[in-house]
Amino acid sequence: MRTLAVLPVKRFGAAKQRLARRLAPAARAELAEAMLADVLAAASAAHALATVAVVTAEARAVRLAGSAGAEVVPDPGEAGQSAAAADGIGHALAAGFERVLLLPGDTPLVAASDLDALLARAAADALEAAIVPDRHGTGTNALVLSPPDVLAPSFGPDSLARHRAGAQAASLAWRVERVAALEHDVDTPDDLDALAPALRSTGGQRAQRTRGVLERAHLVSNEPGATAAGAGP
Repeated sequence: MRTLAVLPVKRFGAAKQRLARRLAPAARAELAEAMLADVLAAASAAHALATVAVVTAEARAVRLAGSAGAEVVPDPGEAGQSAAAADGIGHALAAGFERVLLLPGDTPLVAASDLDALLARAAADALEAAIVPDRHGTGTNALVLSPPDVLAPSFGPDSLARHRAGAQAASLAWRVERVAALEHDVDTPDDLDALAPALRSTGGQRAQRTRGVLERAHLVSNEPGATAAGAGP
């Protein structure tokens, strides 16, 4: 099944405002860029994906996409993640893709094997929608849609409930799919605190660009068993 990964990416300078207590503006932009690079590396290596499209108005994201062999879909309106995802879906339909994977650029722990397994499960069970929750069980960190326009994306707070309700209302074949590596998006200081032990558990095999940024900011130690600096309220 010909599948396109769609990564909506906002401008790095406007990203991760809720991390201001931990990171200066330049460091937040660097973190957003590093996380996107890690996600792009995983998506580009996934066998089940024909290609990747980055929906963005950020020049550095455009360069990263080019380096990874990904396509770029312009996002001049910058109306948010759902609107950018919808633009990516429109691109997928125009290009004849049968399925999309809507994937955020801030889940740096994901690997190609995670994406291949998720897409294989969805195909094996003929799912029209696979909804991947965040670690809180309230948000949505990825969507697999076949065909690409079978369900309108509606990201943001409590999006898991909206996507479930939309799939039920449309009588789709759907399922909530838990993927541990996709649970850790990074928006808040609590998310950083949760990411630190998850990074250590990978033994340095994943999220290497993200790990480097956080080590330089002294938010993650490269020593086994160490805790994140500055963790807590």
